[in-house]
Amino acid sequence: MKENKNINKIKSLSQKEVEIIAWLESYEKYFFSVKDIDFFFTNKKQRYNSIQRLLVKKRIIKLNKNKYFLVPIKARSGGWAENPFVIADEVMNGKNYFIGGWSAANYYRLTDQIPFWIEVYTTKRQGRKKIFNTGFIFRRTTENKIKKAVIKKLNKHEFRIMNKREMEKWMKLREYLV
Repeated sequence: MKENKNINKIKSLSQKEVEIIAWLESYEKYFFSVKDIDFFFTNKKQRYNSIQRLLVKKRIIKLNKNKYFLVPIKARSGGWAENPFVIADEVMNGKNYFIGGWSAANYYRLTDQIPFWIEVYTTKRQGRKKIFNTGFIFRRTTENKIKKAVIKKLNKHEFRIMNKREMEKWMKLREYLV
C-alpha cells in the first residue's frame, strides 16, 4: 500500500520531458550538460523552462554551473543514490581537485571511521554543499598538493584521491593531535 502512495506523489512528465529523459537514459548519459540536450529546444527560454521543470519535479539534480545528474526512471519515487566520489569528480569536471581527509583515509582502510562529509580539496572553490543527502566540504589547496593525487577507478568512472603515502602522513599528524 505504501508503494501506491509514492507513485501518486510522482509529478507527471510532459511529452518533451519524457523524450529528454528517454534519450539521456538510452545513451547512459546520467551526468550531462545543457549542450548535450540543446537540440531538443528551439530557443534558450524553452530550454531554461524545461530544465527548471525537471529540477522542480526532481528528475534532474544540478551539480554545478553547467552540469546535471539525471535521476533514472527506474527510481520511481525520485530517490536515488550515487557514489560520492563519482559525484565529486563530476562536480569538479574531473580536474583540479582530489578527495582527502577522513574520506580518503576510510577509502584506504586507514580508519574505520565513516565520514559524514566528503572532503574535496581544490584550487577554485570552498564551502559546503549537499547532493543526494551526501555532504561535501570544498577546501582550498595548492597545485603542488593536487599533483600528488592519484587517479583511481570506480565502476568505470575515474576520480582523484590523495595517494596512500600522503594519507598515512596525514593520519600520523592526527594521532599526535588526539
